[in-house]
Amino acid sequence: MADQQDSLLREVEEEIRREQMAKLWQRYSGLVIAVVVLIPVAVMGYKFLENRRIAAEQTAGADYTAAETLSDNKKKDEAEAAYKKLADQGPSGYGSLAKMQLAAAQAKDGKTADAIATYDALGKDSGADNLLKSFAQLQAASLRMPDADYAEIQNRLTPLAGDDAPFGKSARELLGVAAYKAGKYDEARKYLEPLLIDPNVSEALQERVKVLMSGIAAAEVGSSTKASDAGAPKASEADAPKAAASGTADEGKPAEAAASPKADAATGTETKK
Repeated sequence: MADQQDSLLREVEEEIRREQMAKLWQRYSGLVIAVVVLIPVAVMGYKFLENRRIAAEQTAGADYTAAETLSDNKKKDEAEAAYKKLADQGPSGYGSLAKMQLAAAQAKDGKTADAIATYDALGKDSGADNLLKSFAQLQAASLRMPDADYAEIQNRLTPLAGDDAPFGKSARELLGVAAYKAGKYDEARKYLEPLLIDPNVSEALQERVKVLMSGIAAAEVGSSTKASDAGAPKASEADAPKAAASGTADEGKPAEAAASPKADAATGTETKK
């Protein structure tokens, strides 16, 4: 009797499981079939795109090598055209390298505006390597130095001047130069002086900084001298009547008395008789 009951319970449980499986299949059969179908399709799609990417990279590599060959053979116009095509149409890696080469060629040929535009385009390219972007931004700022005001150079270089930035030291050097040119000597020192004591700064860069610091010191001395000279005529004019009056007792002394304040004006003193 007990065996019959156990057998009946097992049959009931099996029937319940079959019904549950049937319900699950009815509910999710479409999803299961879709997954089974889509997995191979996704794999094939990935393989297709990967093969296409590899082919594009290989083609771009060959085009880049051809452009370098043209450049080495002094065919600069053809090389520039090849680099420009690759920069506009090539994949991000070779496209970025092509922009670098194109901008360098443009700068060398005196096409400064074109070179700046090319460097700026690379600096804003979200798909480019961060190191290349930073270098492009630094080069663009360097080319703008002769014509840009201090505010523009600050805007361009401040993001590159951090301690951990790959070109931070060069950026700070250029910021110091820009401040020096703008007559902002204290700001120039702020950028340049730390470079003199940084053990990681190259000797060549430190030599350039020393030259700049000497220029700043000379400029400050010159400014001080000009300010002193500007104030001297006013003192001379104020003292001239007194000198003339003191020399009226002797006909030979007025000229000497009048000349004496002028001779001593540079030192800020007047000769007493």
